[in-house]
Amino acid sequence: MTTVRRTFLRNTAAAALAGALPGLGFAQASPSSPPSAGRNFAPQSGAWRTFDVTTRVDVVKPQGVTQLWLPIPSVNSDYQRSEGNSFSSNGTTQLTQDGRDGAKMLYVEFASSQAAPFVELTSRVQTQGRAVDWSQKTAPAEDADTLRYYTRPTTLIPTDGIVRKTALSAIGNAKTDVEKTQKIYDWIVANTYREPKVRGCGIGDIKTMLETGDLGGKCADLNALFVGLCRAVGVPARDVYGIRLVASSFGYKELSGNPASLKGAQHCRSEAYLKGYGWVAMDPADVAKVMRLETADWIKNVTNPVVAPVNKALFGGWEGNWMAYNTAHDIALPKSKGEVLGFFMYPVGENAAGRFDSYAPDDFKYQITAKEVKV
Repeated sequence: MTTVRRTFLRNTAAAALAGALPGLGFAQASPSSPPSAGRNFAPQSGAWRTFDVTTRVDVVKPQGVTQLWLPIPSVNSDYQRSEGNSFSSNGTTQLTQDGRDGAKMLYVEFASSQAAPFVELTSRVQTQGRAVDWSQKTAPAEDADTLRYYTRPTTLIPTDGIVRKTALSAIGNAKTDVEKTQKIYDWIVANTYREPKVRGCGIGDIKTMLETGDLGGKCADLNALFVGLCRAVGVPARDVYGIRLVASSFGYKELSGNPASLKGAQHCRSEAYLKGYGWVAMDPADVAKVMRLETADWIKNVTNPVVAPVNKALFGGWEGNWMAYNTAHDIALPKSKGEVLGFFMYPVGENAAGRFDSYAPDDFKYQITAKEVKV
């Protein structure tokens, strides 16, 4: 007999902190730069939006016992309230989390005899845009142990050797954490590029990128490189793994999600901790995406009127049409026999034949959708 299991959890939310003012240095166009030509990209905080995000998995080729791990939004902050989850399945379900970084997930196990295994998970979140107010240094200090944790090396993000050498070269004579972060952000925008042929969001193996000189990639590559360079010079930084939910309010197609089908909408962002400002939004990878894909031609100048407002705003801000799952690295999935994950923002599955390809949702098979809710 098919059994259906449902549960609902609620979490409290943190208060909003961020104000609004653009970034510094290279992210600002010079007086001789071309006008904006009508393009605008200026995310602001203050307007919360509510979404129900549904992940549906139907295992099309069960072989033996089948296991699934679905990421659940685990972030509660000044930009997101992760409010609750409901789910149904004909398998055995368990809410669990990574013991190191607290990445929450729904674990589902299906017996080998289970016909048509499925699970459907709906998570409710509230999101808002971010834009740091550079004129105000009022953020409370972060715990010292937390800051040390976010300067540590990980398997894919070492902080010594060529990573540190590159970071020192990038920051030059910068002294403050804001100056260092701006220099690294500018270096990423100037030296890396979006490579559409990379599968999924990329791997994030920054040492290999630097050693080979192949600096093309996607968000999990380019933002991981940003995080690694920051950590290598003592600036706490972290990747934030999530998914775009709906269209950009500013008309940028490459910064949008299609709520009817979010397969391939996963997107990694980043944050740096800057004294007095707290955790500040960063996303140089999206600058590269706009440069490569927003228009028919590959734009290679950040003062271009399509790129300039994005380049400026994403040093210190991002748009609230995106949901964060977690900030976790090196995740050993509970009860898994497979390899440790570098990051976790895709459904993961395993059966007797091994681990499924999370980057092939039609083979897996899964679908993710979003619905904005008026509350």
